[in-house]
Amino acid sequence: MKHEEANKEIGGKGVERQRGKRVKGNSKIQNVQSPVPNPQPVVPTPQSPVPNLDDWLEIGKIVAPQGLSGELRVYPVSDFPERFEVPGKRWLLRSGDTEPQPIELLAGRYVTNKNLYVIKLAGVEHCDQAEALRGCKLMVPASDRPQLDEDEYHVLDLIGLEVFMQASGELVGTVVDIIPAGNDLLEVKFHESFATDKKQQTVLIPFVEAIAPVVDLKSHRIEITPPPGLLEINN
Repeated sequence: MKHEEANKEIGGKGVERQRGKRVKGNSKIQNVQSPVPNPQPVVPTPQSPVPNLDDWLEIGKIVAPQGLSGELRVYPVSDFPERFEVPGKRWLLRSGDTEPQPIELLAGRYVTNKNLYVIKLAGVEHCDQAEALRGCKLMVPASDRPQLDEDEYHVLDLIGLEVFMQASGELVGTVVDIIPAGNDLLEVKFHESFATDKKQQTVLIPFVEAIAPVVDLKSHRIEITPPPGLLEINN
């Protein structure tokens, strides 16, 4: 599953998250970070206009300068390395702005042990300029959402799908998140009619073809064939 341009609602709309390729019983993970926590909702005031981001996807957040030459550290919320490594136009959303502004990405590289990218933007030549961009978000147009390979799914396409037992048709619950692990995991909130232990609200289900053989986006459903005990594993 790619974890980028899936437009999951996080504060505003449009975090580029995408993942979920089921391949021979294993799910191909292309985003290795934890889900971004929901910030507190923004209360609109004359001093803090709320950005209209319906047409944009967030791909990363600038977290710090890197060195003295204007490079920037970016925490990605995208599974697509080309967003940070391939030069070209990106958009920068500054704090307090309602629309992102175009900016040129000159270069970028992934820092494996830090799970972040170091990028170089046009016009950012020294540390002070880089420091001024701390907290800014990198964006791309929503129309620039990449095509997925067969049997891959955007996170947004999976969030909210209802999960059913294939054999019985019983409603298990609703997908509320996708968790990266050795295989991608569907976090499913139990339907009240299915939960036998009221203390257990959710369950993690491996998103592999053997366990989730049917993903029907048009019907808004996933059918599962879990092995015995899987749905009680989080007790």
